[in-house]
Amino acid sequence: MSMTELSQTVSSTDHRFPCDNCGADFRFDPQAGTLTCDHCGNTGQIEGSKDTAPRAITELDYRAALNTDLPESEIEETRVSKCSNCAAEVAFDANVHAAECPFCATPVVTDTGAHRHIKPRGVLPFAMNETEARASMTDWLGSLWFAPGGLQEYARKGRSLQGIYVPYWTFDADTHSTYSGERGTVYYETKTVMRDGKRTQVQVAKVRWNRARGKVARFFDDVLVLASTSLPKRFTDALEPWDLSALQPYAPEFLAGFRAEGYSVDLETGFVEARAHMDRVIARDVRFDIGGDRQRIHSVDTKMGAVTFKHVLLPVWLAAYKYRGETYRFVVNGRTGRVQGERPYSKGKIALAVLAGLLIAGAIGFALAMQQ
Repeated sequence: MSMTELSQTVSSTDHRFPCDNCGADFRFDPQAGTLTCDHCGNTGQIEGSKDTAPRAITELDYRAALNTDLPESEIEETRVSKCSNCAAEVAFDANVHAAECPFCATPVVTDTGAHRHIKPRGVLPFAMNETEARASMTDWLGSLWFAPGGLQEYARKGRSLQGIYVPYWTFDADTHSTYSGERGTVYYETKTVMRDGKRTQVQVAKVRWNRARGKVARFFDDVLVLASTSLPKRFTDALEPWDLSALQPYAPEFLAGFRAEGYSVDLETGFVEARAHMDRVIARDVRFDIGGDRQRIHSVDTKMGAVTFKHVLLPVWLAAYKYRGETYRFVVNGRTGRVQGERPYSKGKIALAVLAGLLIAGAIGFALAMQQ
């Protein structure tokens, strides 16, 4: 199966772990960092999750993946449900055959077909539970000017937030670049100009350009690229930074009680975005290496070696609310509580603010008129 075919049939696995005491399903408890049974209170440990030293996560070779030469152990089969409205691909429990899309609140019917995709290599576990995430979201809504009060109350008492693991790619690369350009040195010439009918001497800045050539090198570690198209990128970008140093080697137990979105941005497309980020950093390095007061870059030739990647899952609490016919989506960083989402506006609050502004302006104008 080609990489393109893999990327078009992405999904996430069904993660259910029966309690060894009562048989009910365990869920991952973000606060305790353990598996917890809500039915009998039993707990279970995730292997390695309590290690004090970070465990290394093995990178995969990018070229091998493009050539479909990854070991079969790095590929898994899963079942997925695809939303007809926003195209999100999300796994549901095996006994669920109809549900609402957590990304846009549209009813969807699950597809129980098997799909193949690259396994996750790392996971950043949730550190906040739903109660903490909801508090962060309502505080954020309360800080927004002109947000409808009804929406804030609806969100506070509304449907549950969904814990979603969102897919990302990370890329490493060892780069060596040769460049040509120019270094500009600013100097000043004194000129005489006419100002208010008088001759005045002024300093005029000039730039003296000299050719520059050189080499720069940089190792890029964990360049992060969103592998999902279900949420606006401006939302997910606003959730950064992510503490990638806390990534754990992938264990399905971390996903117990949560959902995981399959990647919809394939590996090759993800690397295009990562390469654009690398090129911007390299250009900054080149300007620094050229030095001087100004820089011009004519050409940069970059050789990339040891390009590796990981498929990782990052934790997001997600809410999609339909309020007065409109859908509002909010996302919460499952580690830090940072919030982003659609900004709602209350026409009534805006009208009152405009009216208040007019009244204040009128009062100020009246006071000035009386003084005259």
